[in-house]
Amino acid sequence: MADHDRRPGGGFNRKRRYRDDDEHDRRPQRRRYDAPLPVRIRKQLLGLAESPLRRWHEEVQSIAHVVADNYEDQELRTSFLELVPQMVVEQPLKTPFVAAVVLVINSLKPEILDDLLANVANATEEKVTIGEWRDVKLYLKFLACLQSCLEGDGLFPVLEELFSRAVNLQTTSSDDTIGTELVKIILLTIPYIMAAAPAQWQQKAAELMDKTDVIASEPHALQVLIDPYHAEEGEGSPTANMSLIGLLQKQLQNEAMNDWELTCLPRPWQMPPEEIEQQDKLDNAQKHALPSILIPETVITGPRPLFPEIYFSVYVNQDIESVPPVSSIASSLIRDGLLDTINILDFNRGATARFLIDVDCYFSPGTFVKRATPFDRLRDVEGDRSTWKPEDVAVDAVFSQLFALPTPEHKLVYYHSVLTEACKIAPAAVAPSLGRAIRYSYQNTHRLDLELCYRFLDWFTHHLSNFGFMWKWTEWVDDVNLPDVHPRKAFILGALDKEIRLSFAQRIKGTLPEPYQVLIGPEKEQDTPEFKYNDDRTPFAAEGKEIAALLKRKAPDEEIQPIIDRIHSAALDQSIDPLVSSTDVFMTAVCWVGSKSLSHVLACIERTKDRLLDAGAASEAARAQIITAVVAYWSAHPGVAITIVEKLLNYSIITPNAVIEWALVGDRAGPYGEALSKSWVFELVFNTVVKVTSRLRQVVGSSAGDGNGEEVIGMRELFKGMEDALVSWAQGTKDQIMDPMVPDGGEDLVKRWGERWLRVCRRRSAIEETFLLESKSAS
Repeated sequence: MADHDRRPGGGFNRKRRYRDDDEHDRRPQRRRYDAPLPVRIRKQLLGLAESPLRRWHEEVQSIAHVVADNYEDQELRTSFLELVPQMVVEQPLKTPFVAAVVLVINSLKPEILDDLLANVANATEEKVTIGEWRDVKLYLKFLACLQSCLEGDGLFPVLEELFSRAVNLQTTSSDDTIGTELVKIILLTIPYIMAAAPAQWQQKAAELMDKTDVIASEPHALQVLIDPYHAEEGEGSPTANMSLIGLLQKQLQNEAMNDWELTCLPRPWQMPPEEIEQQDKLDNAQKHALPSILIPETVITGPRPLFPEIYFSVYVNQDIESVPPVSSIASSLIRDGLLDTINILDFNRGATARFLIDVDCYFSPGTFVKRATPFDRLRDVEGDRSTWKPEDVAVDAVFSQLFALPTPEHKLVYYHSVLTEACKIAPAAVAPSLGRAIRYSYQNTHRLDLELCYRFLDWFTHHLSNFGFMWKWTEWVDDVNLPDVHPRKAFILGALDKEIRLSFAQRIKGTLPEPYQVLIGPEKEQDTPEFKYNDDRTPFAAEGKEIAALLKRKAPDEEIQPIIDRIHSAALDQSIDPLVSSTDVFMTAVCWVGSKSLSHVLACIERTKDRLLDAGAASEAARAQIITAVVAYWSAHPGVAITIVEKLLNYSIITPNAVIEWALVGDRAGPYGEALSKSWVFELVFNTVVKVTSRLRQVVGSSAGDGNGEEVIGMRELFKGMEDALVSWAQGTKDQIMDPMVPDGGEDLVKRWGERWLRVCRRRSAIEETFLLESKSAS
């Protein structure tokens, strides 16, 4: 056997048995496969500008010559005419490069451009009609890059028409958002016109900007509600004057004063000196009439709700600029390209992350420093060279979506996943940038909008769970000794709770320095909480154990009722509410029997649903006690309690108003207003509000929308209940705040929490009322 196991060098080699002489090897050779021309062109176009090793002008000319030489090929023509508009709206960072290919093609075979312009003009008109404003902006950006080969005023008449609609809308209502969106599109298109043909359009651009100034310089009515910061009294918000269209207007005015340098924009249609012949052809190429793009008299919002935008950055006030300052047009143009890419490619987070990492490929050389340059090394950058880090710019763009109010375009978890993918692709480059973003957000938790604080906490813990829960906790060790109601201490407590949900207590403890250990008590290390009725000193201990035993063996309700009657009788003898007492015992037993898993507790609730429905319908106190029993049993794991409460809402055992009252009225969720600082209380209330508003939108959007009066009344009552409860906390008139046992300084902190909660409540209410108004107008 040993001989058969021996490798070459002796022994038996079956593979060479009939192939010792290569000359007699008659095996058929694999045929070389050449991809069809349309496939090769498609691949080249899709890969445009992706490699910093390939020169722009060589890529552009190579594709252009092949297309021009083979345009008679029907398949290639169809593929090219479909692919170009598709790339414009799916890979917006490449628009200038695609435009450069088209411009070179125009110098070789001009009739191709007539076909392409007709396609793009039709697509633009169609998108205007249905209100797909981002696609309209992207098509206009492409046409702006082709301005040099357009007859007459080129794209300017279309922009003038858009502005005319914006003025009409703003005149009708100052709260209009479509008008501000149209002005944003105009302002983001002008730079590409000026980059494509700077000399002859300065006057037209100046005239158009004089008109847009009227709308762009006026703060929108909704801007205060969607400001990511909620500054304390006497302080100004860092983003008070950071309206996107207001910034764009000022940035373009500065560029006009500097002869439209637009240094960040690539100009792949400008050939190097050795390509002087090609440049001469481009400069003297045939011009074409832009097909008419009709803008209807009445424009619509479209499928995505529109809100004014505020420029947000997590890299402000640094010693060295690692992102473009808001005074530079680069901040808006780069951010715009990145946000379009992020939100368009939501179906492929890996591709999105790759575009973010390669952002420096799509802008002018010298716009960014070398990738993965440490922040401390930026001080060594000489002269007027840029200190902008491509990783910081990319991370900043994603954070602007995570912190977008009222809601970003996609689910928050998508933006989480993009940052995770980017970290995996380039950990050495992205991780330090994320670290500085985390530190900035943490240091500003006291003035960030409360909803954004919760989003930050959610992302932070989710992100750590993907990388071994490792973080430099020693940096925040001094904050461990702060009061629990302090915003930074509340963030730490909320983060640890979330981490335990995503893992288990013992593992999380192992990642923390010694001072943090006390924040994770021994009760959090127990998978199943203790059943309080196992202690005979607990009131109704015997009854609690009996009910638990009956529930465990799935006994019928008839066997449980006598025990409930005994509890009622004993409670009356002790002058306490009998229904509350029996509800507490019964719900605690349900939680204990179902503590193995979510499916166990759901099955137990399903079996006892009728009794729970009767208890919940009997009195407000009983409804509140159902929630109290669940939260008390799962006090060490509030995430489980929240899930169970949401299931009880689904079964209508408790009502949304009962959840709001339990959390915000009185001290059931925490004494002296501490509940307002607990992240899990915010999660419980926020999820309840989302459940109610989602149901309302579903009903309004359905064919049975006429019968939505009940849902509207329910939603308004919910927000009114929140408003009434939170106003007293915010104004400091709540009895619990005035308790002498509240520690020094605690009153001010609780009032501040009340103010932050109240702002979220009012914003949510205003958004839903706006939705109802728009739905009514549309119908």
